Amino acid sequence: MERNILLTIEYDGSGFHGWQRQPEVRTVQGELERVLSHICGMPVAINGTSRTDAGVHALGQRASFRGDFGIPTDRIALAANNLLAGGMNSQQAVGDVRIIKAEDVPDGFHARFNSRGKMYRYIIRNCPEVDIFRRNYCYQVRQPLDLDVMRQAAAYIEGTHDFKCFQAAGGQEKETTVRTIHRLVIRREAENVIIEVSGDGFLYNMVRIIVGTLTEVGLGKKKPDELKNIIESRDRQKSGHTAPAEGLYLVEVYY
Repeated sequence: MERNILLTIEYDGSGFHGWQRQPEVRTVQGELERVLSHICGMPVAINGTSRTDAGVHALGQRASFRGDFGIPTDRIALAANNLLAGGMNSQQAVGDVRIIKAEDVPDGFHARFNSRGKMYRYIIRNCPEVDIFRRNYCYQVRQPLDLDVMRQAAAYIEGTHDFKCFQAAGGQEKETTVRTIHRLVIRREAENVIIEVSGDGFLYNMVRIIVGTLTEVGLGKKKPDELKNIIESRDRQKSGHTAPAEGLYLVEVYY
């Protein structure tokens, strides 16, 4: 009998050319489909919720797939993670992508189309000295950031707006660039500035451009109240730079 399986996945994006399968390069989707096809004994194609770019990480990516296969659902993660870690059959072996959970879902469920929103986290290491061992996991800004003015700017971003100014060129064309940002929180944890954004959907590179714009506010290059005019302009040239992929983490997908 055909089953519909929902996966919760985490990965270190440093060694991947993004989520989406591509010929002759290593991608998260490609690696997962390779091992799932092996353990299920049939070709498996998974549908991911977010097509994260090269270098972007995930703590709670979701993907679904269908098929008529024998392995019990509660054994899928264990068997797949063993292969993803190199087939070591060891509790200590860890790969750079891991299935946290596999669960049965109703026949009509689709990981991307049924999603009601996502939450992303962005990490800025705000410290005078750089750390080479964290270069793949954060954006290193050496000048002090003013979080108070960044929060003032963030207040203009929350809510429902046309966010075309935060959309990079090159992504898939969308019917509308109107989105709702439910929550945008900025906090400091030791040397890190953490920016968390949750919304009903995101445009191509939207979170990274928001972070780049807020960083420029925090450095005094833009004023907080400029955000209102930037958003209303719908002009990408008026917003800030695109923050590096390495600091971005997909934390959760909402259903």
